[in-house]
Amino acid sequence: MKRVRPENLATRLESIPPHPRIVAPGNFATPQELLRVVDAAVPSYSLHMLNAQGDIPSRPGVTHETTFVGPGMRRSHSLMYYPCRLSLTPVILRQSLPVDVLLLHTSTPRDGVVSMGLEVNILPSVLEAVRDRGGLVIAQANPRMPHTYGDALVHVDDIDYFIEVDEPLMSLEPREPDEVAQAIAGRIYSKIPDGATLQLGIGAVPDAVLSSLTGRRGLRIWSEMFSDGVLPLDELGCFDTDVPLTASFVFGSQRLYDWLDGNRRVRMRRTETTNNPGRISRTPSMISVNSALQVDLYGQANASRIKGRIYSGFGGSTDFIVGALHSQGGHAFIALPSWHPRAQVSTIVPLIEGPVTSFQHSSVVTEYGLAQIFGNEEHEQVRQLIEHAAHPDARDALWEAAKAQGRG
Repeated sequence: MKRVRPENLATRLESIPPHPRIVAPGNFATPQELLRVVDAAVPSYSLHMLNAQGDIPSRPGVTHETTFVGPGMRRSHSLMYYPCRLSLTPVILRQSLPVDVLLLHTSTPRDGVVSMGLEVNILPSVLEAVRDRGGLVIAQANPRMPHTYGDALVHVDDIDYFIEVDEPLMSLEPREPDEVAQAIAGRIYSKIPDGATLQLGIGAVPDAVLSSLTGRRGLRIWSEMFSDGVLPLDELGCFDTDVPLTASFVFGSQRLYDWLDGNRRVRMRRTETTNNPGRISRTPSMISVNSALQVDLYGQANASRIKGRIYSGFGGSTDFIVGALHSQGGHAFIALPSWHPRAQVSTIVPLIEGPVTSFQHSSVVTEYGLAQIFGNEEHEQVRQLIEHAAHPDARDALWEAAKAQGRG
């Protein structure tokens, strides 16, 4: 690993092919300064990021690529979305989308290694692929990046060049869950026993679920990500201290980052490990909680598109839904409010008109109740969804739609 000044990095990029494919961390691990330097030096390229946040290069000559759309790419005119489970994204990047340059955002070196800190995700696989094909690996070494362990560690010999940048990390302060989120969490709480393993995403409902579990003991985390909701449970001794908290990336506040730094009870693992449905299925009492935009009377969920336009993507939800359904004592919950307040429409709909993200979950949960899906005959599934999950103002119309479908 050779240190270079940002203004001298351009000469190191002269060897890359025309219009290279560049992969950079997304979420809150984006190396902002390194991206700016590379963007100024490379006239035309494809930029691949997962859940891109904030300001990223967006100009003529830059093509945005992803398997999971974040707010940084959501309105991009050059967006190329590749539908794919998160666990299979490394396969796409090896077989179909060869990578020429990998950008990393790391801690400063310790004993010959740096840590990728907040985001591991697909990066180890991309690093291996880039090394195999003779591409470049460039790091932004930041003293503010937490030093995490597991697959986050990278030997300095695997990095060609690095720039030193003391740059604040993106962060998000947790907010108090509203009454709807708390009501949904209350429905799920009773299904989570002591010793359960949890996969919870970011947002009001996952945080509300975690905050409801202060009386549980022996809990474990095996998830694609976690956020600040783990901190109160850790302080209260709710986790099994013999098992590390495992995730592929972290998304949260500075308080969470401070807790992560040097914390050997946390293991960051590559996507192929955390999101392997077979491995998830071998975990007893695996509890998966994911959100959706809509659920229809066939038990199908749309978590990816709004009016046909891509909003996010599969992410890791499908990996964990399948794994949790095969887990002994496991449950795969879809949790969502019963009503879209802005659009003033029900989230339980007769039939999803666009592509389906996932289907046949254990249960669908709203603030009005828990609809048991798995194991019920289709007419009973309809009854459960309408009577236990749908908003009261939508129930009559949903019964009429069910009758028109021949299932009312």
